[in-house]
Amino acid sequence: MAASSAEVLEALYATLVARRGADPSTSYAASLYAKGTDTILKKIGEEAAETIIAAKDCASGGAVERVKLVGEVADLWFHVMVLMAAYDVPLASLTDELARRSGRSGLDEKASRSAT
Repeated sequence: MAASSAEVLEALYATLVARRGADPSTSYAASLYAKGTDTILKKIGEEAAETIIAAKDCASGGAVERVKLVGEVADLWFHVMVLMAAYDVPLASLTDELARRSGRSGLDEKASRSAT
C-alpha cells in the first residue's frame, strides 16, 4: 500500500530531525546542518530559483518540463524542511498554519498580516 502524502512528509521530517546529530560524511542533511544555517538558506535560494526556471519552462506544456518542475519543487520542499528541522519547527506547525488559512480568501489573509 502506498503511503499517503502526509505520511511521506512526516517520515521525511522525522528523518531530517534524526540526521541533525548524524555524521556529516554519511548524510547529505547532516552535512547541511554541520555547515550551518547560511548554507541551508543558500540552498533554499538556489532551489527556489531552479523552481522558477522550471516553472517558466513548464509553460510550454510538455510532460518532460512538468517532471522537471516536480523535481525542483521536491528539492525546494526538502531544503525548507531541513530548515524547519534545524530550528525545531514541527511539521504540524506548518500544517496547522495552512489549515488556519484554509477557506479564507488569500487577499483577506494577506491583508490581516499587513495590519499587524
